[in-house]
Amino acid sequence: MQQHKNTYFYAIGLSYQKADAEVRGHFSLSDTGKQNLLAEAKQNSIESLVVISTCNRTELYGFAEHPYQLIKLLCDNTKGTIEQFKDVAYIHKGKDAIHHMFRVGSGLDSQILGDFEIISQLKSATRASKAVGLLNSFSERLVNSVIQASKRIKNETKLSSGATSVSFAAVQYIMNNIQNVSEKNILLFGTGKIGRNTCENLVKHTKNSHITLINRTKTKAEEVAGKFNLVVKDYENLQEEINNSDIVIVATGAQNPTVYKSIITTEKPLLILDLSIPKNVNDDVKELNNLSLVHMDDLAKITDDTLENRKAFIPEAEAIIDEIMADFNMWLNTLKFVPTIQALKHKLTDLKNSELNTQRKKIADFNEDQAEMITNNIIQKITNQFAHHFRVDNDTSDESIELIKKIFQLETSENV
Repeated sequence: MQQHKNTYFYAIGLSYQKADAEVRGHFSLSDTGKQNLLAEAKQNSIESLVVISTCNRTELYGFAEHPYQLIKLLCDNTKGTIEQFKDVAYIHKGKDAIHHMFRVGSGLDSQILGDFEIISQLKSATRASKAVGLLNSFSERLVNSVIQASKRIKNETKLSSGATSVSFAAVQYIMNNIQNVSEKNILLFGTGKIGRNTCENLVKHTKNSHITLINRTKTKAEEVAGKFNLVVKDYENLQEEINNSDIVIVATGAQNPTVYKSIITTEKPLLILDLSIPKNVNDDVKELNNLSLVHMDDLAKITDDTLENRKAFIPEAEAIIDEIMADFNMWLNTLKFVPTIQALKHKLTDLKNSELNTQRKKIADFNEDQAEMITNNIIQKITNQFAHHFRVDNDTSDESIELIKKIFQLETSENV
């Protein structure tokens, strides 16, 4: 998986598997943070880099001489430290890094198996990298292959069958733990993707008409509320609305807590679900006896029949990944031998031209066009034969390339 300048393809990052919500929050990147990181990568002559930061993971996929270059970029642009990163991180190189991206993009590595939310994140991350000139042909082809695998898994297997997601798990939790839920006052603070999905699940499953929405940008809340005929309140009314509620769902994208102990004055039982990364509800609320706080990591542990059923489709999904990865690797191998084939073609053309010059002087009625056509066809057939050998014989293609270079004394411009 070597690229020019002795760089290699790496996937570095951390996810829900080893990093809890607090640590993931330290490494979370806002949109501005991602832009700053890409700009810094460009200054450091990184050739290609794709950056993902979601509730469940922060990952960098890129080329570097050493993974530390990518780790430093991440730590310089987040609140996370290198020591923290070492404790919870993973570093994949070459084919392992490729395989990791396939698993992530296909929902096999999601906190809730078969959750395909990540693929839209991957698409927008790739667009952001391309916009600043940090996407080479390798990364673009890889992301497109991962998107293709994700689509096929969605369409050809039942890996994402049944309704389950963090937002669905949140509503399930409410219904399992709160009596007479249809009569309770529910406040949803934050109407991004998770907020919208939660809102939809609330309306569908709780039959509750006392749902209030608040968002920093009121128009966004009004768009969501309009669909379901719900009440929208101003951000300034947040404290008052929290204290009027029985259930509060926080799904904002703020980098620091927006809900904390000092703003809660109600003495009646209050359930708060925090579906945000970084956490948006300060841990000090746990000091209140009337309050229960549940975070998305707790919700993801709710394993229901739907998730158990999905596990049966993992082998089918992996078979699709193997097939598309094999196509990608074949393309990758062709990149390795293209410079050699081109150099061989040039060498044979030089030999041809030299020979034609000799024969032209010797033969009186030398047929230029005929000789040109015949020799070009022979050169094409010879180079096709070599190309076929490289494609079919992946295991020894590196040795074959070296041997051909030696025999024909080829100089190749390696740029792959």
